Amino acid sequence: MSAATDTASQVAYLTRVLKAPTIGRTFADLADTARQAGWTHEEYLAAVLARQVADREASGTAIRMGAAHFPAVKTLEDFNLDHQPSLRRDILAHLATTTFVAKAENVVLLGPPGVGKTHLGIALGVKAAHAGHPVLYDTAIGWLTRLQGAHDTGRLAHELKRLRRYKLLIIDEVGYIPFDAQAANLFFQLVAHRYEQGSVLVTSNMPFGRWGEIFADDIVAAAMIDRLVHHAEVLTLTGESYRTRTR
Repeated sequence: MSAATDTASQVAYLTRVLKAPTIGRTFADLADTARQAGWTHEEYLAAVLARQVADREASGTAIRMGAAHFPAVKTLEDFNLDHQPSLRRDILAHLATTTFVAKAENVVLLGPPGVGKTHLGIALGVKAAHAGHPVLYDTAIGWLTRLQGAHDTGRLAHELKRLRRYKLLIIDEVGYIPFDAQAANLFFQLVAHRYEQGSVLVTSNMPFGRWGEIFADDIVAAAMIDRLVHHAEVLTLTGESYRTRTR
């Protein structure tokens, strides 16, 4: 009994040093299971390490989900593809792997209000967070407020650099409110700073041909679009608003 107690104390100390609390909590119960099931030493070690890794990954995902500031959690599994028969399933399945994030590629979702752009954008962001990528969501107005505040205090360059830590930025609802020339310049700097360095996912109710109206400058809009679509999947959603259908 004394030897067992000493071993347990030693394991508890070692797991604290290694910052592996899950092993400290589970090694004894798993040892009982291993003895009863006749596991080898290697099988027991693999089970203990797997439990620690699973808990660490779950904790990391929870932290990334909280840091993303999603307004709600949406999933691809909850999206009704029957309402979007023109949406290419193969492209959506590819995007769901989140390899576009690792490659610093972009996604643009276009279509009228209520067809599921925000849902898909958040759902892809959730997939990215679960895959280990830091994500940050905001509406176009929210992003403008952030960039304008940084510009006004002389911290724009610092803020753009800080945003590099996020592998995916989601800019939702571009086009609902027009911006002035200064706002257009701030958005251009954000997109240009991310070009081939980090992924951007944009949702907009306006086709590219009308982005000059949104940003009050056809040249800035064209330059922004050029960088967005160079390495991007552009998906156009159609149909009637699901809110209207519900009513």
